[in-house]
This record gives sequence, C-alpha cells and structure tokens, in this order.
Amino acid sequence: MSDPVQTAVVTGASRGFGRAIAAALVAGGTQVIGIARGGQALRAVRDELGEGFTPVTADATDETLAAEVIRAHRPGLLVLNAGAVPHMAPVQEQTWATFSRTWEVDTRHVFAWTGAALREPLAPGSLVLSMSSGAALAGSPLSGGYAAAKAAVRYLRQYGAEESERAGLGIRFVTVLPDLTPVGGVGAAGVTGYAARAGLDRAAFIERRQPILHLEQVGKAVVELAGDPDSGAEYRLGAGGLTPLG
Repeated sequence: MSDPVQTAVVTGASRGFGRAIAAALVAGGTQVIGIARGGQALRAVRDELGEGFTPVTADATDETLAAEVIRAHRPGLLVLNAGAVPHMAPVQEQTWATFSRTWEVDTRHVFAWTGAALREPLAPGSLVLSMSSGAALAGSPLSGGYAAAKAAVRYLRQYGAEESERAGLGIRFVTVLPDLTPVGGVGAAGVTGYAARAGLDRAAFIERRQPILHLEQVGKAVVELAGDPDSGAEYRLGAGGLTPLG
C-alpha cells in the first residue's frame, strides 16, 4: 500500500455513494473536493466532515469545470461517481428523454473528466476511479439506458488507460461495478421498481438479496484501491468486498 492521497475530487459527493466515499477519504487524511449540484446538501456534508471537505456546487458534466478543478487542486485521485436516478419503466413506456438521462449525466461526466485528466494532465501515479454498475454486465430492463450508460463508463476507463500508456503519463484508470443495493439513491429506485415487477414489497425483495452492499463498504473499497498502486483495472463490489474482473 502507498501513502494516502493528499487531495481527491469526488463527484456526486452530496449523497449516497459519493458522500460515503468522501467520508472515508477524509477519515484517512485526504483533502476532498466534493462536487454536486445541490449546494445545501453539500454544505451539510461539510458540516459533518469538517475542514477536510471542500464543497463545490457545480454541474459535474461541465468540461470547463473539470479542467479548472484539476488545475486548481492537482488531485491525486478522481472519483467519478455522479449519476442521475434513472426513470424506472419498461422500454415501451420510456421516452428518449427518460431513456437517455443517465447517458447525459453518468457517461457524460466520466467522458469530461477522463479527457481533462489526460489533457492537463494529472501527475504520474494518479488514479481516475469511475463508478460503473453491475447492470453493465447483466442489463437492467426497467432503467432505460442505465445499463448501457454504465457499460460506456467501462469503455471510457479502457480508452483512458490506453491513452495514458501511449503518452507515458502514468495515470491509473480503474472502474468499480457495485451490486444493486437499496442504500444509494439510484439503488433505492431500482429496488422499488424491481420489487414491484416481482410482485414483492421492498422488505421482502431486499431480504431475498441479503447480504447487501452498505455505504461504508463502498467508501472502504475506494480507499483500498486508491492506496494500491498495483490494483487491477475493474472490480465488482458486493457485500463481500471487491472482486477483480477479467
């Protein structure tokens, strides 16, 4: 394990996975720049985490923002976690606007920050960690374009890693694919939708999926990967921890 990262950027830091990741990093001595559109929620995170957390109220899909934040803070870790809650409905009940919602947030912001990390660039040994989803492997018929958007996140990791290697930048790119869990905003919507599809109430559906992934485990997994310069490229993340893919 290497020394803790001095500065990290976490997108989608106001709730769910992002908030848990920020908390774990701050607890380990990392200064976290937390980005989200909800200023009030970000201030609440700052109140909880203290001076180790710097809130930035902004749209994480903004390519100009990505470059400016990297230049200003020179982070050793980017955690690309921002995401939209998908519209839960079968494909015939989706519109293109609802179907593509996650492409416009989840995928678009990973695209923006990946490009900025390579152009600025981040320092050698830095890590770009993007949050995909287990849905990228198994599909998700009720969440519109969510599974495909998260599959594109996996490809962006691959492209970023290849360009870093070609240019001799020494930037690591890792993707984490968490299991469906009711504890995050996206997962909560997914659990509700799939429970109804199965004719179960939420409690019964969750019980069938035990053990479930908890927020603290997400934060712990990110800290673990950030501190391991020899980590693999992709990992499933479930209640039992990280499992390398491929």
